[in-house]
Amino acid sequence: MPEYNSDTHDDNFASLYEQSLSQMGPLDPGQLIETTIVSISNDCIFLQLSGKSEGVLDRAEMTDPDGNVTVKEGDTIKAFFLYAKNGEMHFTTKISGDKAGKAVLAEAFESGIPVEGTVEKEIKGGFEIRIGETRAFCPFSQMGMKRIENPQEYIGQQLTFKILEHSEKGRNILVSNRAILEEEREKQMELLKKTLKKDMVVKGTIKSIQNFGAFVDIDGIQALLPISEISRSRVDDIHSVLSAGQEIEASIIKLDWRNERITLSMKALLPDPWDEAPAKYKRGSKHTGTVARMTDFGAFVSLEPGLDGLVHISELKGDSWDNNPRTNLKKGQEITVQIKNIDVGKKRISLQPVSSAQEDKDIKKYLEPESDTYNPFAELLKESPKKPDES
Repeated sequence: MPEYNSDTHDDNFASLYEQSLSQMGPLDPGQLIETTIVSISNDCIFLQLSGKSEGVLDRAEMTDPDGNVTVKEGDTIKAFFLYAKNGEMHFTTKISGDKAGKAVLAEAFESGIPVEGTVEKEIKGGFEIRIGETRAFCPFSQMGMKRIENPQEYIGQQLTFKILEHSEKGRNILVSNRAILEEEREKQMELLKKTLKKDMVVKGTIKSIQNFGAFVDIDGIQALLPISEISRSRVDDIHSVLSAGQEIEASIIKLDWRNERITLSMKALLPDPWDEAPAKYKRGSKHTGTVARMTDFGAFVSLEPGLDGLVHISELKGDSWDNNPRTNLKKGQEITVQIKNIDVGKKRISLQPVSSAQEDKDIKKYLEPESDTYNPFAELLKESPKKPDES
């Protein structure tokens, strides 16, 4: 058996490739070829061709919105031949303007090459699109990624489309902008799968706000920030804390690539008050809080942002409380409470209100001397002047 030589194999493959290029005949405008990128300059991408000719592609066609080149030397691409000038053969990867001849559009349809067109006007069921001198139709359902609320906002825009139907020798052309956006989204999703991880901190821009949360753009992919994950404190009005266009920083708390869902949390970046709760809120200690909300089973009292305790309804019925707790307490009202029990594991705090009777009992206990030692503060309270109606 002859010995295998990888260098010889590579040389043979290269020579066969060069031979295939040398056999390339004259190209017709609109003809699609598959070739290799040999170099990249500031404004051009050079393609491997036969003989002394070289292919030239506008660098702008292979850059992302941030201006970064999305290909590299050695990559294989498909491109349309446009024209030859001064020994250079010019190519494009998408069709627009004067490049959009009938033959080119037919080849673009067969090969799935994107075309650029201008949204001319709204017509029945969609939009009329002009691609060079050719007219095409884009249904409402194929324009953008969301349901169209205002068709007029698209008029005059130059967008990229994919030809879905091409018949009657180019007189009937159906195009889709949505198909292009979905392909771009799929590419971006695959890229993010390699970079995004759970618990990673990311930056994003709020695109829209709903009652249940905010949708955040992360490198072209939409993520959800639930209203419960905005702050340690309860957020009743999301519009009071967030606005469209606002830049935020959040932690990824859930990644569901199958359903293409990313869930974020701003709250996760804030200190957790439960870490210090056992030391600050010991059983029997008294604190002043604010009534956060009323329920049929009691009142939730906020001791600090992110830390609420429950005063059960049974604790709100006593000598100083009537049978309807909602008439005794109002949201936003300050109240002095005592810690009955704290369960850090379940993150629950049971409270009881400190009634005026309890406060009087505490004062009385303070006034009663534990020994015969003179207490000037107690004497001062005892000798406080009486009200006129008590004389």
